[in-house]
Amino acid sequence: MYSGLWRQVTGLAEKASPTIRTDAGDSFKSSLSHIWTIDTRDVPMLPSRGYLLKMVSEVAGFGPLQGDVGFSKFEFDSQAALPIPIPGISGDSGVSFTAGLRGGMLYPLSVGGQQTATQSRINDRFQLGGPTDVRGFRLSGLGPRDGQDAVGGDVYAAGGASLLLPLPRVGKDTPLRLQAFINGGRLLALQDARASQPDKVNPASSLDAEGSMLATLNKLGDGLPSCAAGLGLVYAHPAARFELNFSLPLVIRKGEEGRKGFSFGVGINFL
Repeated sequence: MYSGLWRQVTGLAEKASPTIRTDAGDSFKSSLSHIWTIDTRDVPMLPSRGYLLKMVSEVAGFGPLQGDVGFSKFEFDSQAALPIPIPGISGDSGVSFTAGLRGGMLYPLSVGGQQTATQSRINDRFQLGGPTDVRGFRLSGLGPRDGQDAVGGDVYAAGGASLLLPLPRVGKDTPLRLQAFINGGRLLALQDARASQPDKVNPASSLDAEGSMLATLNKLGDGLPSCAAGLGLVYAHPAARFELNFSLPLVIRKGEEGRKGFSFGVGINFL
């Protein structure tokens, strides 16, 4: 699928960071994207069996309208659900275990015949954290920051696991479930220059971009990921999933924003 998008970053706060100010204004993205999906889950909003495999790829910066950004972007999302039999209960017990893993990378490319790749913009970077994402962290609470602003990252990995149980006296035939979960993830910037000199956009050669990407991918496994655990209540409406959770951050990296306590989320994709 081809798309041409004119984007704007406007209405900056008085204390907006240099990174946000650098990317402020207009940009035009010209890209081709493709989505590949296999979904065998019985109920996508509240699966008890089956699996999901989804891959999204996008290439920007070429074609009749080249735009002013160039990158190759790839994301994958996976989930598996298994029913858990309970002794003494015939048939479906309503208890299930789900686990998910997702990740993505944003590789910079040259634009308009230039010899060097351009640094990614905040419009295109990944954000991580929030009640429909990595629970136990504020919205965009994981990853690189410049002052008070979450500036996004170029590489991320996140995963989670949940145990879902029917509510007492309500039964397994309703879309209500209790859940116990643990989830976590990491979001990293591709270029160290973004953190050390956030007010400058320093283009990198293709070779430097490749080396930086490999080094960043290696850093994903450096130490424990930021993670949280908790308990909550899930309601699976046909159009969206509602969650009310109490979360306790277990690992928070320097600069990231955890959120201990209750949070409410509505969405169609959850870890």
